[in-house]
This record gives sequence, structure tokens and C-alpha cells, in this order.
Amino acid sequence: MSLPTMTPEQREQALRAAAAARQERAAALGELRHGKVTLAAVLADQDSPLQRAKVRQVLRALPGVGDVTADKVLAEVGIDSRRRVAGLGRNQRAALAERFAA
Repeated sequence: MSLPTMTPEQREQALRAAAAARQERAAALGELRHGKVTLAAVLADQDSPLQRAKVRQVLRALPGVGDVTADKVLAEVGIDSRRRVAGLGRNQRAALAERFAA
């Protein structure tokens, strides 16, 4: 199956949309990093731009959480490092929210 052929205008529009999504995700990660938003709020908000981010990336944005801690928590909860936030189950979300409750 081949990819659909896009006109230059469609390609430009898709590139702009992708860049806007990346900027929105980066801003949301910054809010999480600075404590303006909690992990529980991110996990509960189905419209959050971080729903498309990888769980490991979101955990690393938390203050005081680095690579080692993020990997340890993912292993404890049983989440694959490639999983995205939107793909988490109810129990996984609850375990993460409980683990990082303030």
C-alpha cells in the first residue's frame, strides 16, 4: 500500500499542523515541568495535548524525575516505554497518579 499523493499545498498544511501540535505539546510539558499542572490532571484530561506524548517523556518532565526514576516507575507499573498516555488503561493511570500524588 503506497502513501497518498499530496499536493504541495496539502503537504505544507500538514507540516504546519504537525509543527503546531509539537509546539502545543512542548508548552504543556513546560507547564508540567514548572508545576502549573499535575500529572493526575494530565492523565484525567482526555483533551490534553500530552495524550499523544509518550508516558516516559511526560514522567521525565516532572520535577525531580529523571531517566532512572522514570524507567523504574514504568517497570513497577508495567508500562512499556514506548506507550503513549492515550494508550494507558484505567489501572495504569490510577497507579501513576497515586505514585506521583503531591
